[in-house]
Order: sequence, then C-alpha cells, then structure tokens
Amino acid sequence: MIHLHEEAARCLLCADAPCSQACRQGDPARAIRAIRFGNEALAGRWAGKCTDEELEAAEQRCIHYDRPIRIRELVRAVGGGDTPADAPQPSLAIDFCGIPCENPFFLASSAVCTNYEMVARALEMGWAGVFYKTICKQEIREVSPRFDAVKKGTSFAGFRNMEQLSENPYEVDFDILRRLKQNYPSKVIIASIMGQFEEEWIELAKMAEEAGCDAVELNFSCPQMRLAGMGSDVGQNPELVTFYTAYVKRNVKIPVIPKMTPNITQINNPAMGAYFAGADAISAINTIKSITMSQEASVTDKLTVSGYSGPAVKPIALRHIFEMTGNSIFYGQSIEQGDSHLHSSDHSNQWKENAKIQFSGIGGIETWRDALDFIQLGCRNVQVCTAVMEYGYRIIDDLVAGMQHYMAERGIDHLETLVGEQLPNFVLPSDLDRETIVFPRIDRDKCIGCGRCYTSCMDGGHQAIEFDLTTRQPRLLGAKCVGCHLCRLVCPTGAIGLSRRVNKKK
Repeated sequence: MIHLHEEAARCLLCADAPCSQACRQGDPARAIRAIRFGNEALAGRWAGKCTDEELEAAEQRCIHYDRPIRIRELVRAVGGGDTPADAPQPSLAIDFCGIPCENPFFLASSAVCTNYEMVARALEMGWAGVFYKTICKQEIREVSPRFDAVKKGTSFAGFRNMEQLSENPYEVDFDILRRLKQNYPSKVIIASIMGQFEEEWIELAKMAEEAGCDAVELNFSCPQMRLAGMGSDVGQNPELVTFYTAYVKRNVKIPVIPKMTPNITQINNPAMGAYFAGADAISAINTIKSITMSQEASVTDKLTVSGYSGPAVKPIALRHIFEMTGNSIFYGQSIEQGDSHLHSSDHSNQWKENAKIQFSGIGGIETWRDALDFIQLGCRNVQVCTAVMEYGYRIIDDLVAGMQHYMAERGIDHLETLVGEQLPNFVLPSDLDRETIVFPRIDRDKCIGCGRCYTSCMDGGHQAIEFDLTTRQPRLLGAKCVGCHLCRLVCPTGAIGLSRRVNKKK
C-alpha cells in the first residue's frame, strides 16, 4: 500500500525532470507535482498513458537523496484521471476593487517580484497579477544570509525572512511597473509602497498612478525595517494607519489597499482606521515577528528578530482575516450589534451584498485548498510568496487546475459564489454544541498495527485505547473516549476516521 501524499512529498520536484524524459506519451514529474499540491484526482492526465516500461525507466532516472520515488505505484494509484485535460472548466475570473482579474492568484510583494523579467515570466505562466516588491525612497542595504527555514523533511514548515524592501532606485521600479502594464494590459499591476512621512506616501502613490498601476498597496507591516517609524511600527498604530491612508486617498484615484501587520493583539483596530480613511481593500497578513537560532543563518555571528511565513503561519493568517471579515462594520451593519451577526444563517449573503471593503489574503498559501480557505472567509484574491520561493512560479498550474476542478465538482460556475461562504459557520465558543460526541472509527483494512494511536492516547489523551501486542490491533474504550480525535490526527495511514455524531450519555 502506498501513501500518495507522503511519497509525493519525497519528490525533489526537479527542474527539467529526468524521469519525464523517459516517457514519450506522459509526464510523470507533472503527475507527482499534481499530487504534491492537492490534485491527485487530476494526476492521471499526465501519467496515465505511460507504459510500464517507461515508468520503470523513469524510476531508474529519478534523482533522489535516499531511494527513487515509487513512480509506478503512484501512477497506478491515481489511475487515468477523471476528466480530460481539455474539458471545459469553470471560470476563475473575479473583480477586485472594480478591477477584472482572470483568476484570484497574485504574487505577494516580496523577493518573488523584484524586476521586470521575473514578473513578466510569472504573468506569462498564468498568474493574474502582482503586488510588486515594496518601493521606498530610502537606501536599502540587506544582510547576508537573509533567509532561514524550519523544515519538515525537505520542505519548509516555516520560513524566516530578513529582507526589507526593493533595492532598486524608486524611479527604476516605477519604470518597470509602467512597462509591465503596457506589455501586459490584461494583468493586474499593483505597486506596494512605503513612505517615512506624509509627503513620501503621497509622492510614491502619485508615481504609481502615473505609471499606470491598477492600484497601490500601502505597506504598514514589514516587521524588520532598519529605520524606526516605518513598516509594522505604522501598522501597530491605528492613528497612523488612518492618517497615511487618508493622505493617499485624497491624492490618487486608483484603489488604495493598506497591508496589515499580524504583530498586534487586535487587527481590527488599525483595519477600522484604514476603513474610515476610505481604503478600498485590505491586504493581510505580512510576516510574523520571530526568531530562529540557526548559526548558519546568523549575520557575523549575530541574531535578530525577523519575519516568519510559510505553512506554519496559515492558521494565524486565517484568524486575522476572520476577525476583519467577521467585523460587522465592514459590511454595513451597526458595530453596536457586536457579535450577533455570527449567528445569522444568511450572513454570507449579507456580507457579499453589503461589504464596504474587500480583502486580499496572505499567509502560508501553497495549494488551491489553502487559497480556498481564504476565499471562503471573504477574500477575493490571495497573494503567494514563500511557496513560490520554494517551488517556483509553476505552482500556478495546480492552483488554477485544483480550484477549477473543485468548482466543477460542486457545480459552481462563478468564483464569486465561494467568497465568504464559510462565514455563517462561525459562532462564539460559548455557542458550540457541547451535548454530542463523535467517536473515532478504526478501519481495520488500513490499520498497520503501529500503535501510534495507543501511545498518544495513553500519554496525551484520555487512556481510551487498548493495544493488543499479539495481534497489534488497537481497540477503542468507548466509556473513556471523549471524542478529542488525537488518535485520528497521529495515525500515519488514515485508518482512523469519524463515526456519526451522537448524544453524550448523561
């Protein structure tokens, strides 16, 4: 038995993969990449026609650090694919601040978009647009090394970034943006800017507008600026967020999008300041202040606090997004209603019809499923950085294909339908159902007898699993089980699932 995602995660995702060169009618590397990024249902499109001989040759050519990827087993497990590659697909088109976007996938303002050639290549590969790396008037001097990572296997669990803003002269960057918009008029070109005081914010915003940018993002959130009074120093101060947003709004006609910092207890405070100043949308989140202790990543043996991104920050990013999209003031209801809107069954429809501000989601997005989470909480687009740094622009293929496949399976024709659809399902902790329980269910065919569930339940749960050392089979003790599902989460084979919800015994 092969574990699809575990085996696909071992793949090094090689450039010009040698394994695919062994197949005349297929592309095993592309199939494995589809599995890696959540599109196992589509993987057969690229490898279904490969012969057994070709797949064996592909395994022999596999570049690996321990053993070849089990390509033949992966291909057999996914089959031939359930839809042909040329089948009609739902449109991912959506408007953002009145700007038509071909899909919701954007490059985030970061190292992934620092010059014309990079951005042009990404746009040609299918990205809808770019929030260009933040432009400022200060001299930017970076350190070396500037990146570090917390790894799980060969992949980033979290990524530490000490990089600041664009190192280009600001005139050069605005010329790049002008050329990008001229040469890619259907793509969305957004300038990210950072000023040190009022006049700089206004000047840079005007230059963005004159360059033909579709919108301007105000970076109130960079966590590692060398100079005080910039970046997250602004984003933590609702008054400064309000003032700088208002200054820019008075001086340009293009949409203005403040970018919020997560390095704050309550993100709604600066967000409301941006809203009252007339912001058209909000971007969130930027990186989270963090420390990693790797000596290899030290700078002349010195360490400092810097930004953290990648998959580890996604739940935190979603929490910040929800705090804003779940704020009644942003969709036209009285703030005095407090949290009562969380109980409204038609909140999602109300939010779509009455939203006074739009949202762009950022934080830990690698797959279309990640992007979907942000969209279902009310974002109209998502920005990607760390996943591009790790895997390249090519991930756009699986972001688009996966979202389209999901929509097709649900019979959804317009991406707009997904925006905010999960908001009605959120309630206060005090309103959660505490009178019923869902017991775990063990699938004996999938269980391999490792005993992980037993160990975790004994030492970290409620001692509700027995383990027979002779048969190596776990047994649930229903009288002790509280339905916490720690066992399900630690099971390496997916052998533990859900039973139906029942009332607790009195």
